[in-house]
Amino acid sequence: MAEASFEQARKTFETFLGSAHHAASSMEGQGETMRAGAKEISSKAISFAEKNVAASLDYAQKLLQAKDLSEIMRLHSDYVQGQMRTLTEQASEMGQVITRATLDASRPKS
Repeated sequence: MAEASFEQARKTFETFLGSAHHAASSMEGQGETMRAGAKEISSKAISFAEKNVAASLDYAQKLLQAKDLSEIMRLHSDYVQGQMRTLTEQASEMGQVITRATLDASRPKS
């Protein structure tokens, strides 16, 4: 009877160790996925910042070359409208990247 209890305890312990190893592997895989997602999000954010700064510098250059107030107002209107479109597109794209990264990180790894 003692041997049967000991064997049952051994099997239970082996099952526990197997589950623990599986859980650890799964967490490692999710960590790698989360790091990849964070890297993609960071890359997008930097890319968007570069584009927005370039657009602002281009706008400033055009303002310096403007000949009168009406041209300044037209340039400003064009810049604001363009930036609003750009920011809307960037927000949508960033939302998609974040959603994809979240879904990838939450998927169980086998």
